[in-house]
Amino acid sequence: MSNNDVKNDRNDEEVSRFTLTDEEGNELEFELIGSGEVDGVMYYAMIPAEDADDENKDTFEYVILKSEIDENGEESLFTIDDDEEFDRVADFFDDMFSTVDFDEMESEG
Repeated sequence: MSNNDVKNDRNDEEVSRFTLTDEEGNELEFELIGSGEVDGVMYYAMIPAEDADDENKDTFEYVILKSEIDENGEESLFTIDDDEEFDRVADFFDDMFSTVDFDEMESEG
C-alpha cells in the first residue's frame, strides 16, 4: 500500500476503523490500534479489520503507515520505504504496545 485515502468509520465502541484505498482502487478496512509522532511525523499502527474481529486470535501483525498532508490540507497515508525510518517507528510502536495489558483492556470492555 502506498498512496492511501483515509475515511474514518467510528462506531459506538470507540474503535477507529478506516477504509483505505490503495493505488489500484481497492478498498480495505483497518482498525487503528495506535498512533504517535516520531521525529515530527505522525504514524498510525493498524490491523486488518477481519483480524480485529477474530476473537480467537491471540496475536496480530500490524501495519505502520506514515501520514502526509498535501497542499490542499488532505491527509494521505503511505507505507514507509526507508528501512532506517521504518525501524525507528517500529521500535516506537513495539515500546508502546509492550506497556499495554490487552487482557486488562478486554475485561474492562
